[in-house]
Amino acid sequence: MDLALAPETLARWQFGITTVYHFLFVPLTISLAALTAGLQTAWVRTEKEKYLKATKFWGKLFLINIAMGVVTGIVQEFQFGMNWSDYSRFVGDVFGAPLAFEALIAFFFESTFIGLWIFGWDKLPKKIHLACIWMVSIGTILSAYFILAANSWMQHPVGYRINEARGRAELTDFWLVLTQNTALAQGFHTLSAAFLTGGAFMVGVSALHLMRKKHIREMKTSLRLGLVTVAIGGLLTAVSGDTLGKIMYEQQPMKMAAAEALWDGEKPAPFSIFAVGDVAEGHNEVAIEIPGLLSFLAKDDFSSYVPGINDVNKAEQKKYGPGDYRPNIPVAYWGFRWMIGFGMASFTVGLIGLWLTRKKFLLPRHLRVGDDEVPHLVLLPHKALGPKLTKLYWRIAVWTMVFPLIANSWGWIFTETGRQPWAVYGVLRTRDAVSPGVSQGEIITSMIVFTTLYAILAVIEVKLLVKYIKAGPPELTEADLNPPTKIGGDSRDADKPMAFSY
Repeated sequence: MDLALAPETLARWQFGITTVYHFLFVPLTISLAALTAGLQTAWVRTEKEKYLKATKFWGKLFLINIAMGVVTGIVQEFQFGMNWSDYSRFVGDVFGAPLAFEALIAFFFESTFIGLWIFGWDKLPKKIHLACIWMVSIGTILSAYFILAANSWMQHPVGYRINEARGRAELTDFWLVLTQNTALAQGFHTLSAAFLTGGAFMVGVSALHLMRKKHIREMKTSLRLGLVTVAIGGLLTAVSGDTLGKIMYEQQPMKMAAAEALWDGEKPAPFSIFAVGDVAEGHNEVAIEIPGLLSFLAKDDFSSYVPGINDVNKAEQKKYGPGDYRPNIPVAYWGFRWMIGFGMASFTVGLIGLWLTRKKFLLPRHLRVGDDEVPHLVLLPHKALGPKLTKLYWRIAVWTMVFPLIANSWGWIFTETGRQPWAVYGVLRTRDAVSPGVSQGEIITSMIVFTTLYAILAVIEVKLLVKYIKAGPPELTEADLNPPTKIGGDSRDADKPMAFSY
């Protein structure tokens, strides 16, 4: 049988395609929920119209994104039964527990309170309505954490025992599964990256409008919020990534050796920023390296010994039996660098933007003219950065909204492929986790169907986002500016249309 068409390989490709596509929506959902809640909080506290307009604008983009995230996430559950039935049977008692909590607690928060938020603009007092979006935000974070705890168990299984008679793993300590250091570090890293992603998205969309000199007031506010979020999110992503990396060096040394394409252990070990040559065979003819940095990233010591791929492979053969325990080295090596590179690119653009806006080199200013009831606003030029440099930054800022999405995708590809050949590290091999009765043709058919469905959803998603991004913040009505003071609304008009629908 051609390995390229083996059911295991096809099942991994299908799960990889659908998971990476689904995770494009997850970080935006988490971050946009919190950022929208922050903007609405600013409106409730200050009653400034620019905050309400920004809330409604980013709220619509958030709703489009979460709808697509829910639809694409459902497919993940189908695959456990279709392609990975042996995996589900073996680890279902453990893996199913955090997923059940995600559905019963977190998804309940999201689905219930998002409905109240969508349809409650003219039915709920503004503070109660505000509490709804905060509950949605809390729900998205809890949802992510429960799923990350389940994934962390696959990376570092704890709190279980093997029932030899029934041939499966059984849960013994659910609290340990939720609070082990792998879950805490991975949750911290993923949530930090989510806010980097949402901040970059907000910066990119705001830059697009500011470059065209549209919706200046609202976009200036959104730009500043986005830039601060990118700066804080990027910094926390780097810190949490360092913490997670040190944990992985202890728990999965092969993954981290593969990330560096370090074939033989070194003391001290350098970190290569870039390499030219065949990293799969250890032929890195040209490499840009930082001496001792890999040793520091592994053990907080610039002179410590770091085991290489060959060393770890021999150790795992001795521990787990004969076999090849090496993952795909080029994917691990380059995936690790794409993850870091694109993530830090957005962080850098955010820092530059913060400095430029603080110095007022980018943002235009307004001048009131006349004593009308509604004063006119004249746009004044920004300080002299130069029109070409200003336009260049706006264009880079627009593109930077895509960078964290690429970084997130490569991060998960590295995380999952770097664990191979294990489905559950040290417990269950991937080849033993696939469904035994599923044929190549069945997997190929389902892969084509899912990929086609996702392509259609991608077109819908992009069209909806482009439509509402171009439209910009909505004009406010009297009802928007004067929300009800009691639950149910002040109006008795049964035919009153919904205040927040599209």
